[in-house]
Amino acid sequence: MPLDSYISLGRSGLRVSPFCLGTMTFGEDWGWGASVAESEAILSEYIERGGNFIDTANIYTNGHAEKIVGDYLVERPGLRDHTVLATKFFGNLHIGDPNGGGAGRKAIIKQCEDSLRRLQTDYIDLYWLHNWDRMAPIEETLRAMDDLVTSGKVRYLGVSDLPAWKVAHAQTIAHFRDYAPMIAMQIEYSLLARTVEGELTPMALELGLGVMPWGPLRGGKLSGKYTRENAGKQMSDRTGSAAGLSKVEYEILDVVNEVATELGTNTAAVALSWVHGRPGVSSTLVGARRLDQLKSNLDAVDVTLTSDQVAKLDAVSKPVLNFPADNNRDLAPHLAFAGATVDGIVTKTLPMLQNSATRY
Repeated sequence: MPLDSYISLGRSGLRVSPFCLGTMTFGEDWGWGASVAESEAILSEYIERGGNFIDTANIYTNGHAEKIVGDYLVERPGLRDHTVLATKFFGNLHIGDPNGGGAGRKAIIKQCEDSLRRLQTDYIDLYWLHNWDRMAPIEETLRAMDDLVTSGKVRYLGVSDLPAWKVAHAQTIAHFRDYAPMIAMQIEYSLLARTVEGELTPMALELGLGVMPWGPLRGGKLSGKYTRENAGKQMSDRTGSAAGLSKVEYEILDVVNEVATELGTNTAAVALSWVHGRPGVSSTLVGARRLDQLKSNLDAVDVTLTSDQVAKLDAVSKPVLNFPADNNRDLAPHLAFAGATVDGIVTKTLPMLQNSATRY
């Protein structure tokens, strides 16, 4: 699936690339990111491959990431209107100002205006609530976001890293008050982080939100640079300290490497292909600090896992979801269908149900 095989994001008419370019690494203000020149090279590589979806945030490298993206688009007339540009609000860039961040009306409008200025554009295609502001009524947040859509400053809305119950609460309010709905949700999701399958992804499927996984390589743990041989020796790009994996993580990585060898590809490509194929996933966020990292990650668009390979990866990384998620995932289908094949899935017959049809 090449980058120009565009898909609809959630229950909307917005068409985006299957892999979205994340820009948290743009700028060296945090001490570990990409230079302006490297960031521009990354943008060019992504766009030249057919990508049209760029994601940033007001707080990334203290606003510098937005500025880099804005400068890049301005220098290329016509490119902005063919690009789906997303950014986020919530982070406070004004120390000591209680209204400099968060999700109150005053803060939202000011953050949007600041992002528009840094991005040097008249509108934002997708505006994300970056986190849940527990101090602001969700009704106020939703109304302010809807006003931005009505004013033309924003086209679509999304949420990031909120609990499932709060997203459901917000989406229900938006529906009944005829506010612009959320069309997508960003959540951490990877072979090493699957607990979102308990509540968040089922909720997104039900409410029409496209799932956009961030951290699909789990901070580099699934990039291929961490191995059993260099355990405790490989340095982390961000922290500058030695990092390693847990016993369970190494067991998952062993299977990822096995599949990568079978397909003749790299570890990152397998991990990205797996997460992108999960139920509800629309576009997967990929980022890079160097151009070669991006090229390696984008190779995943050409990787197709077999059903057996997916099953092996699913089994080794199966999450513990706890009640009620585990009960609904594992027990409920067997109780409901008792050995029948439904929607292509064959369920087991539990011992308590065997021969039940002939008992009475």
